[in-house]
Parts: sequence; C-alpha cells; structure tokens
Amino acid sequence: MSSFFARTRARSVVLARREDIWALLIDPVLMARFTPFVRNITADGDHWFWEMSGLSVLGLKVAPSFTERMELREPERIEFRHDPPAGRVEKAGAQGWYALTPTEDGTELTTELEITVDLPLPRASGPAVRATMRKVIDAMGDRFSQNLLEHLGAEERSA
Repeated sequence: MSSFFARTRARSVVLARREDIWALLIDPVLMARFTPFVRNITADGDHWFWEMSGLSVLGLKVAPSFTERMELREPERIEFRHDPPAGRVEKAGAQGWYALTPTEDGTELTTELEITVDLPLPRASGPAVRATMRKVIDAMGDRFSQNLLEHLGAEERSA
C-alpha cells in the first residue's frame, strides 16, 4: 500500500453575494450534488463523512470514503482536515480551505485542496497516479464551479 496525494488551488471572483455562496458551501446536500464523483455527504456536527463514487486509477477501481472536521468561520472562511472517528481506518482524506472575500462586484472565492489516498500500487507508479489524481481534481473543480454558478444564477471573472 502506498500513499499518493495531489493538490490544487483556485481563485476567481463570483458575481454573487458572499452570503449566498457561504450558504451553498455549508450545505452538505448541495455540496454532494454539485461535486462530481461524490455520491453522498453526511454531516454529524462539525464532521462530514464523504462517500465517493467509483473512480478509476491506473485500472484500479476505488470508491473512497473519509471523514472531515469542518471549521466554519462565518462568513469568510471554511477549513477542513481529515479527522476519522477513533478506531476507524480510512484510506483517503482531504485537507484545505475556502476563503470568501467581498469585492466591488461580488465575492472573491479562493480554494485550496489536498487529497491523499492509499492505494495497493507500488510507489514507483507515483507520477502516473498523481497525474490521474490531478485530472480528477481539475474535472471536479471545473464541474463544481459550473454547478455553483448555475445554482446562483451568477457569472465569474478572473481574480
């Protein structure tokens, strides 16, 4: 078993109110619906349990699930980190944050995400696994952004 990770960072201005974006980001039902490859998110207090749909990594089918501790600093920042319950071994996890900053015409939304997954693959496959993970993360981000804008009836511009 080897651990692999990929990270991404994105920033844009969403032409919508910060409060409207905040409401979406703290709604686990909407987050699951808007995020590709996510089957379900179950919230239990400040812990969210994420269940992914099947993904293919170098011909290996995986459907990881993991628990995140959510720290909400309304309305400007959400931080999350992998925090499984005592005794539960999870082979995947994420950490990162969302920052929402008001602008003249909307809200600057900055995100940073790092995903780690343990896979039964040799460490030497790292470059190929990381490339696949980056493609998946990019697709997730693009589709999530599209869904967020559509839901809000908003547009975006570069930050």
